[in-house]
Amino acid sequence: MFEMLLMTSLILIAVSILGTFYRVFKGPSTPDRVIALDTIGVNIIGLVAILSVMLNTQAFLEVILLIGILSFIGTISFSKFLERGEVIERNRNR
Repeated sequence: MFEMLLMTSLILIAVSILGTFYRVFKGPSTPDRVIALDTIGVNIIGLVAILSVMLNTQAFLEVILLIGILSFIGTISFSKFLERGEVIERNRNR
């Protein structure tokens, strides 16, 4: 029963990722696409966590941490680029 629940969760998260890819490609605006990319990162973290539970291993916990950090940095970078037009500010005296 528990494995069936995990498999159902995997399928639903995979469908969610596919739906979010649609938003990435057809999003009406760039911020919508950035949010969709962040959502994909969160869904991938959930997918890997469920796989870790299904395989009864802790080997994927570092992968989850790495995906979380990269997703966070990517979202912050895109947001900063959308707001200011650059990611790394060269002139700090503004």
